[in-house]
Amino acid sequence: MGLYLNNSIRQCGRCAMGSCYHTIEIQAPMKKVWATVSDFHNMHWAPEVVSSLAKLGGKNNHQVGAKRVLNDDIHETLTGFDAKNHSFSYIIDHGPGPLAKPLLQSYNANVTLTASEHGTTVEWASSFQSANDEEVAEFCNPIYIALLTALKNSLEQAELPAL
Repeated sequence: MGLYLNNSIRQCGRCAMGSCYHTIEIQAPMKKVWATVSDFHNMHWAPEVVSSLAKLGGKNNHQVGAKRVLNDDIHETLTGFDAKNHSFSYIIDHGPGPLAKPLLQSYNANVTLTASEHGTTVEWASSFQSANDEEVAEFCNPIYIALLTALKNSLEQAELPAL
């Protein structure tokens, strides 16, 4: 299974909401994928995408309310963590360009893992409301694609047997 992309604007009452959806299958055990992707304060597996990650505040990497700053510019807060169901959620508090306040009124993202025939399926979805939902999607889609690709490459290379 390759990388799947869905980018849409959907109607929500009186407001339009943007969304992004990406999924990828990783040929690695779910336990290993979860241990890697669920650490909110560690994205070492994506050095091409995340050049710096700063932990803010006193919450640990799995506590709701944990905060981080990616690449000195994207401020995020962990809003949900469910180890049993292999999912977590976060919001973007502030960021560059279309992620800047007051342009971005809300941004909610969810990462969910499920077991698959050949390993683990990772879904990364977000919904948002902003001054320009299309600009937010255009900004975030390449980042999510790069993150999922880096996660897959990192974990699948780790699974290769030594020669």
